[in-house]
Amino acid sequence: MLSQAQLDRIWKLCHKRLTRMPVQYVIEEWDFRDITLKMKPPVFIPRPETEELVGLILADLKDCGIASEDMDTLSFLEVGCGSGAISLSLLHSLTQVRGMALDQSAEAVALTRENALSLGLHDRLKVSQVDVMRDADWLLRTCSPVEVLVSNPPYLFTEDLDSLEPEVKRFEDHAALDGGEEGMCVIDQILALAPRLLTDNGRVYLEVDPRHPDLIQTRLKEKVMGLKYVKTQNDFTNRPRFCILQRRGAG
Repeated sequence: MLSQAQLDRIWKLCHKRLTRMPVQYVIEEWDFRDITLKMKPPVFIPRPETEELVGLILADLKDCGIASEDMDTLSFLEVGCGSGAISLSLLHSLTQVRGMALDQSAEAVALTRENALSLGLHDRLKVSQVDVMRDADWLLRTCSPVEVLVSNPPYLFTEDLDSLEPEVKRFEDHAALDGGEEGMCVIDQILALAPRLLTDNGRVYLEVDPRHPDLIQTRLKEKVMGLKYVKTQNDFTNRPRFCILQRRGAG
């Protein structure tokens, strides 16, 4: 038999969900790979595809033959950390590496720090509130060089925002979703800065819209020097979702 307090709590949760609040915000936590993250609106909720992105990075590092002793000096930078899902999952799996996580949202930075502390990973992750579009000089001075640059940036085409489900449209931060007319605003900035942020042969891992791999390859041919396109990886729905790029080493 439930107490009145328990019944009131259940009804409160149901009421939130009936407003179309995402279940992650309703229950205030969500599992991501093998960690549990606290969730708070309006911070972007990590999707299953992003779990695949982390798996892709881990597999790629292994395939690149990075020895365990080299992990002591390996570092990564995440642009647009949201709840900290990517960075904290990488740190959880790679117990020797260190990372930096950036977001333009104060709420996202605070939540990433809270999740890092609750997972005991705060000593290996530096979290900063930075707008990558405006603070490029700070980024280059403070965050380089790194072996891995990873981002699940805002990549929706602006025209697609109107078709979003109410759970997304009403509750999640639109700045974490809207990538501009072609969904490429933040992606273009990452491509421009990556050659100066990465070590020789360092890699960029991006989660993008299925229309973006071709656009990115065109950008590299037309504008960006110092990066080569390695491959596109499909997600579990068989759509082109992940792009791997690499800084060209000296010579």
